[in-house]
Amino acid sequence: MNSNTLIPAMILAPFAGALVVALSRESHARAVAAFWALFTFAISLLLAWRFDWHQGGETQFPLSVEWVAAFGLNFSFGIDSISLWLILLTTFLQTLVVFATFASVTQRAKEFYFWLLILQSAMLGTFVATDAVFFYICFEFTLVPLYFLIGIFGSAQRTAAARVFFLYTFTGSMITFAGVLYVAWFNSQPEMAGLYAGAGEWSFDMQTLYLAAHHLTAAQQTWILVAMLAGFAVKLPLFPFHTWQPLTYAEAPTAGTVLLAGVMAKLGSYGMLRLAIPLAPAAALHYAPVIATLAVIGILYTALICWAQKDLKKLVAYSSISHLGFVVLGLFALNTIGVGGSVFYMVSHGLSTGALFLCIGMLHERFQTREMSQMSGLAKVMPVWAFFMVFFSLASVGLPGLNGFVGEFLTLLGAFTAEKVLGPVYAGIAGIGMILAAIYILHMVGKVVWGPLKLPRLADAPAPAAGEPAPKVADLGFREIAVLAPLAVACLALGLAPTPMLRSLEPAVDRLIAPMQEVAAADVSSPAHTTLTQARAAAQAAAPAGNVASETAQ
Repeated sequence: MNSNTLIPAMILAPFAGALVVALSRESHARAVAAFWALFTFAISLLLAWRFDWHQGGETQFPLSVEWVAAFGLNFSFGIDSISLWLILLTTFLQTLVVFATFASVTQRAKEFYFWLLILQSAMLGTFVATDAVFFYICFEFTLVPLYFLIGIFGSAQRTAAARVFFLYTFTGSMITFAGVLYVAWFNSQPEMAGLYAGAGEWSFDMQTLYLAAHHLTAAQQTWILVAMLAGFAVKLPLFPFHTWQPLTYAEAPTAGTVLLAGVMAKLGSYGMLRLAIPLAPAAALHYAPVIATLAVIGILYTALICWAQKDLKKLVAYSSISHLGFVVLGLFALNTIGVGGSVFYMVSHGLSTGALFLCIGMLHERFQTREMSQMSGLAKVMPVWAFFMVFFSLASVGLPGLNGFVGEFLTLLGAFTAEKVLGPVYAGIAGIGMILAAIYILHMVGKVVWGPLKLPRLADAPAPAAGEPAPKVADLGFREIAVLAPLAVACLALGLAPTPMLRSLEPAVDRLIAPMQEVAAADVSSPAHTTLTQARAAAQAAAPAGNVASETAQ
């Protein structure tokens, strides 16, 4: 297969699989979905094999198909090392999720796997897009399959959860699209012609829009940043835009929750990194302390809420908001350590939190309840499940040697060393969140895994008579172990050997945050009507050559 066709093949494979599922028999839907998920994963591995990791900051395997030439609309693809790691996370989780649902999806399987595969196409399209409109189409289209997955296959309040999820995220995304349109319109103005390649005409190419952003005033960039965050902060979600998340996570089917936490939340942080910060570099630098403050509040606030949770799934849902606060904190440290650690934590969080939701889903399949008050001492009857639950809980709280520790440490270190942007105060307060996470996660483990044996009474099962042994509970089977074991290996591998991934991310991260160095050198934040280009020219006139990065490098 030609390298330049790998990306469209990877996007279209799950879409083709969805069509095959729709045309197949109900009894064959699982096998068909599993085949296409594995096939897509294999393509992503081939993509990683052919990727030049030494040039991870460059866009590789580019391909552009013209759509509406008059407005510069194209279906444009390409990946760097950041995109590739998130692609591998997506295809890896999707494959495991399909196998994990074999026992739980017993009705309307064709519909379930159809929407699951459509969702994978949309998620992958978001990560490979180099055109802002194509990015937006894929980003927004993820709402459709998730709406049906939650609304049809969710729990008791599934209809309300699907509606709230759709309205929140759709509204925010529309505002984000308005911000993208403004930058593209600004780029098309006649006075921009000749300033750089693509200036003076309609274009939604991300690199062209990045250059256009250099000519926006600080005031204009502020509004662009607000528009970008309207969609991405909700999707993440960032405090205080998180209120849709606990209900949606709790009511979604296990597969939907795993993908929501493992991948969909990363669309928000990825959008911040790929669009929000590059399209508003001056505003991002100026308002980084405000956004970081929201992240820190979210870390602590939701960690405290976790203490009061009685539902296992809601507890992990709220903990996910807290963990993602570290991602935002690292992003807006705006340095290589923080942003690199943030991307590492995106992948790490997807693995460990997705695995926790899978463990809880396997428990729910057996007991039809997630209430902690109804169960304890499960290690006595489900030792294999208990092992994985404890392992992924420790990964989630950041035990050294596992993946969670590396991501949290680097995001805090990035904030700590970003003296001109954040500083030690932000890192110190956010660090309290790690302590709180250890308390509520270990409390959950201690209550459910250890202690005296207590099993939920199923609705159709008679209560055991006095002195009778507790009913037998099936521990994890081969299929379930085969789903969780690769996640455990991945968590351990990233925890013990994070250096290869971190090194591969550095070139791409440096390229994206280079405008921050220009902003810092040019001091574009004042006055508000000064553009980055004008301020940079003044900085170059007052400083030795080479102190300010050139625009052409971007």
